[in-house]
Amino acid sequence: MSQQITIIGGGISGLSSACYLAKEGMVVRILEKNAQLGGRMNLLEDSGFKFDMGPSWYWMPEVFEDFFKDFGKHTSDYYELIKLDPSYQIIWDNETWDIYADRDKLGNFFEKHEKGAKQALNEFLDDAKVKYEIGMKKMVHKPGRNILEFADYQTIKAGIKLDIFKSVSKLIRKKFKNPKIVQALEFPVLFLGAMPNDIPALYTLMNHADLDLGTFYPKGGMYQVSRAMEQLAIELGVEVHTNQNVKEIHFENNKATEIVTDTNTFSTDELLVSMDYHAFEQHILPPQYRTYTEKYWDQRVLAPSSFLYYLGVDKKIPNLQHHNLFFDEDLNRHAEKIYSDIGWPEKPAFYVNCTSKTDKTAAPEGKENLMILIPTPPGYHENEKKTAEILLDQVISRMEKIAGEKFRDQISVKHQMTGKDFIREYNSYKGNAYGLANVLKQTAFLKPKMTSKKVANLTYTGHLTVPGPGVPPAIISGKIAAKLITSK
Repeated sequence: MSQQITIIGGGISGLSSACYLAKEGMVVRILEKNAQLGGRMNLLEDSGFKFDMGPSWYWMPEVFEDFFKDFGKHTSDYYELIKLDPSYQIIWDNETWDIYADRDKLGNFFEKHEKGAKQALNEFLDDAKVKYEIGMKKMVHKPGRNILEFADYQTIKAGIKLDIFKSVSKLIRKKFKNPKIVQALEFPVLFLGAMPNDIPALYTLMNHADLDLGTFYPKGGMYQVSRAMEQLAIELGVEVHTNQNVKEIHFENNKATEIVTDTNTFSTDELLVSMDYHAFEQHILPPQYRTYTEKYWDQRVLAPSSFLYYLGVDKKIPNLQHHNLFFDEDLNRHAEKIYSDIGWPEKPAFYVNCTSKTDKTAAPEGKENLMILIPTPPGYHENEKKTAEILLDQVISRMEKIAGEKFRDQISVKHQMTGKDFIREYNSYKGNAYGLANVLKQTAFLKPKMTSKKVANLTYTGHLTVPGPGVPPAIISGKIAAKLITSK
């Protein structure tokens, strides 16, 4: 008789695990508390406007392709990919830069702003490519049980090239002096949840993902990815149960045997948790079965939370691209406020996603869909709703300045999310948007473990364990977790 595997949480890591486990002949069931799968990769539709509510950057395309290849499929069987060029634009206080999807073209552009920058960029990206290849082959696919996973000769030899004890900021500033080039190259690691001077230089591998591998868009939106993974899971025989909020777990002999939701009780042989690690461990597991204490979790360095706004605008907005980074105010001051001072940024840096620039199906004809993201401190909720409105008013004024015309009065659809909404919708610890920051003390085997020390058949996957935040890491995390279960 095949083993019954129950997965709590139908986000990207849970869907990934479900597919791999089902492929191995196991009976797999997903329990999801919300009405749809995908976790933070969610879709909002209103009056003909479509918004990706969470992830909006499609990087590392080979990770997606490799996932579907493992099942004899291709991404093209489920969605169409569009390569963006320029990949995105950065808006400063006095000029706008296109970040081209071509190393040579971008190098020529950088050279105009700093002598020698083209050669420096080639050297920097060659090094980033080495880090990417080593990281993907030697580190990312390991379960992070202990340091011995990295103790073989080849991994140690490769690790010397990774600059683990040097920061991203130090590495970039050694090669480039122009502050705008520096910020442009430091930008990708902001997804990792800390400032570049706190992120190991290993993660310049993200620059290879960004500038060499390119930025893509799945036609129809990022939600097409989770929809494709759900379709594949169902094709493989996975049972999907939505609107199932897990309340408690029953145990026998230190093994989870039953999962109790608001409406049902499910028996299981193995339990895989893809929901928020902290929420499950601290609020569902009884104390005697917890690996970590609340103090441990409180001492973790979290990636930021966010104010997210979803605006439907009844006109086209000039001078915007698909991806737009607004660095027209002091980025360092914003970072200090959310990472050190812990408060709301007064003049935030922010990001605008406008998929209607690429995809005609994202908004009605002649209109635009805007997703605006302002990074905020996790766990800080004072006057949250009021502050979100104040900051939205400010960033719209700054966008109107760039656009060269007003659009505030043409906003016909408006939704928003704050930290408290992340907690309510996704059980997100302290309302974080990305998971744990990838600082050195939370890298690889120093992250929360995938396997429970107290429950023999309990495994974890997702952004609070290895490899870390982001959609490609979530896919990989699900694969690692499935392998841990099938190898028992």
